[in-house]
Amino acid sequence: MSRIVDMLRGMRVAVAHPPDQERDALVGQLRRIGCEAHVLWPAPREAPMGADVVFVSLDQHADPARTWAMAEDGPTIIAVVEYENPLMLKALLDSAAHGVVVKPLRPFGILSTLVLARSQHGYNRRMDAKVRKLEDTLKAHRDVAKAARILADLKAIPESQAYEMIRAQATRRRIAMAQVACAIISAQDVLKDLSGD
Repeated sequence: MSRIVDMLRGMRVAVAHPPDQERDALVGQLRRIGCEAHVLWPAPREAPMGADVVFVSLDQHADPARTWAMAEDGPTIIAVVEYENPLMLKALLDSAAHGVVVKPLRPFGILSTLVLARSQHGYNRRMDAKVRKLEDTLKAHRDVAKAARILADLKAIPESQAYEMIRAQATRRRIAMAQVACAIISAQDVLKDLSGD
């Protein structure tokens, strides 16, 4: 538990909320936790620079939180909602927030929401990175297969032999097979363009 609290100490937290007693109570609680809390109002269009976490007052009509949450290096977003009706619940889902606190705000619950939201945000980032890596791997496999077909057609050899040629070239040059494949595909595209002129 002390490690979790230590992690929160010094965390930069922006509070995008209109001025009122609840905002003051939220900022006060964040500072008691040890966060560097500052206030933003009105909420900017872009995610606050340098903020690790943003508590944002969610409005069903205007919501910058979604673009903030979707940014690759975006902050953790915690929505502050005043009431729960279907429109607000839809806005909450659309916001892609990592956590939520409901008004009237109370000091208890802020710490647990903060910890859970940070954990969820970190998990989402790790999963996004894995998905990007898998997409890159799949693209590389598709490119190598396409390049092997091109080379097989060009040299009138089996695709398995063309694949081995690509692998040998990559080993000789100490580069990834996907790079050799991209060079073959690009060369074929250039040749097509030249023959079309």
